[in-house]
Amino acid sequence: MLSFPAEAAVRNYQFDIRVKNVSRLCHAKPIITVNGRFPGPTIYAREGDRVLVNVKNYAQYNISIHWHGLKQFRNGWADGPAYITQCPIKTGHSYTYDFNVTGQRGTLWWHAHILWLRATVYGAIVIMPKEGAMFPFPQPHRETKIILGEWWNSDVETLVNQANKLGLPPPTSDAHTINGKPGPLFPCSSKHTFAMEVEAGKTYLLRIINAALNDELFFSIAGHNMTVVEIDAVYTKPFTTRVILIAPGQTTNVLIKADQPPSRYFMAARPFMDAPVPVDNKTVTGILHYKGIPNTVLPSMPKLPAPNNTNVALSYNKRLKSLNTPQFPANVPLKVDRHLFYTIGLGANPCSTCQNGTQLTASLNNITFVMPKVGLLQAHYFNIKGVFRTDFPDRPPVPFNYTGAPLTANLGTSLGTRLSKVAFNSTIELVLQDTNLLTVESHPFHLHGFNFFIVGSGMGNFDPSKDPAKFNLVDPPERNTVGVPTGGWTAIRFRADNPGVWFMHCHLELHTMWGLKMAFVVENGKSPEESIIPPPKDLPPC
Repeated sequence: MLSFPAEAAVRNYQFDIRVKNVSRLCHAKPIITVNGRFPGPTIYAREGDRVLVNVKNYAQYNISIHWHGLKQFRNGWADGPAYITQCPIKTGHSYTYDFNVTGQRGTLWWHAHILWLRATVYGAIVIMPKEGAMFPFPQPHRETKIILGEWWNSDVETLVNQANKLGLPPPTSDAHTINGKPGPLFPCSSKHTFAMEVEAGKTYLLRIINAALNDELFFSIAGHNMTVVEIDAVYTKPFTTRVILIAPGQTTNVLIKADQPPSRYFMAARPFMDAPVPVDNKTVTGILHYKGIPNTVLPSMPKLPAPNNTNVALSYNKRLKSLNTPQFPANVPLKVDRHLFYTIGLGANPCSTCQNGTQLTASLNNITFVMPKVGLLQAHYFNIKGVFRTDFPDRPPVPFNYTGAPLTANLGTSLGTRLSKVAFNSTIELVLQDTNLLTVESHPFHLHGFNFFIVGSGMGNFDPSKDPAKFNLVDPPERNTVGVPTGGWTAIRFRADNPGVWFMHCHLELHTMWGLKMAFVVENGKSPEESIIPPPKDLPPC
């Protein structure tokens, strides 16, 4: 085989945001799509490539697209969350997302980052290793994408608007989907079933993405073990499991070997929810189909954990470790410059027009984030006054027994567009603490612009005198999205080496909408190479 010098390619994609009529579960409705496809097209790139995606908006909604998990070094202009790093692309307008894929390889994904449009506007990002670089695991025969999503029979934006008027959550989804298909356990869905054909004895790589809006999911394949080899585009120490847990925003790559008696086997996913909160608990299925087996053979069903099985969830997450080899080191910050402690709370604020006179809300350190009318990155870069304050507190205003009996009094929160300012290249430890304000609940948190190391987590209240001694500082998992356990805490560390304004939010769409979000302003370093690049000419105006 001839080897050529590795050239960084330029990959061009055209994303037309269009309305299309789609039918699922015996219901047809217009949905927002990219290029009329649901799920949308896959972005393929190699580590080191430059990617240009021209997004042209033909739909009635403002749009913006986030490239979830891409670090966007010094280039927040391409990150995509509406009103954080850009104003959205208006109807009839376009914007080119221009970014480099540097030092990352694996499975990530893209999705709309405004309103609840990511219900249908999402797709995979597949980053191949550099030319000539191998996977640090056996080369699979083939690979397949498994994108887990949610489907509502009614128009999602209408449901959300009605719910917000009442101050209540919108109804849960009507189905989960695999690659946009709910599978044969749902009405009118035998034709909407994902199937993958395998040859006996061969190994396959599954790139699994949780693009659901509000549900953490268990995923399993009848009769087959899965070997986890990567999470959030970071290689892991391989381990074998019958079931994976994947939170909204996360990706997981697994190897499966077609080593069972040739037949048809269901793959299935359904929610994990160990708090008293309503979810869409229905099971989506797809089919693993051995070559040559007739379609008339009924597939066998995997045993999924009970939806409230906390033990499976905790023990699965405990098994995740970074590969931590010389080629793929886990550069965990050992010295911490700044310790942050953020409480996650649900709450209720007065609302005269709402059903109970209150509007359900959510907060970090008792602050409900208010979205600005101007992009925060523009306000920061051009020094526009009055858009945001940089006084987000490093700890909650009042310490309390965070995970004791449910707290139902004093549920009011303070509202504001408040950011936390962070020195360039400083190391941050952030402890995210769930609370029993209204109810405890598991929260998947996503940080834009960075990966972080999950150095510890536990149940109950974080104990700063005892818990840090148990931190894993050698090979902790490295991710961009982490589940904070129900009634527990998670500690993460990262180095703030990416200047800009970076959103951090719960990846449950409901909680993000209610204000469970904030942003970090990472200051520029000393040199131009450590500073935010200037904005592109076609950045959408506000």
